[in-house]
Amino acid sequence: MTAAVVATYKDFKTVRNVEDDLLSTGIPNEKIKIDRDHRKIRVMVPDATRSEIMEILNRHEPAEIH
Repeated sequence: MTAAVVATYKDFKTVRNVEDDLLSTGIPNEKIKIDRDHRKIRVMVPDATRSEIMEILNRHEPAEIH
């Protein structure tokens, strides 16, 4: 099953860094959505890789994640 994980960061530069990390681990670009105005990144992740994605998102110290 696939679920969306959304993380909010304090600045847009961090969002871009998170995106780079996700892409470098092989997450397809079409699975990543960025909300520039709200400094959010949404990743569609299968259950099998959820923990790896959560580790990447948490590594960048999100203000909020859900």
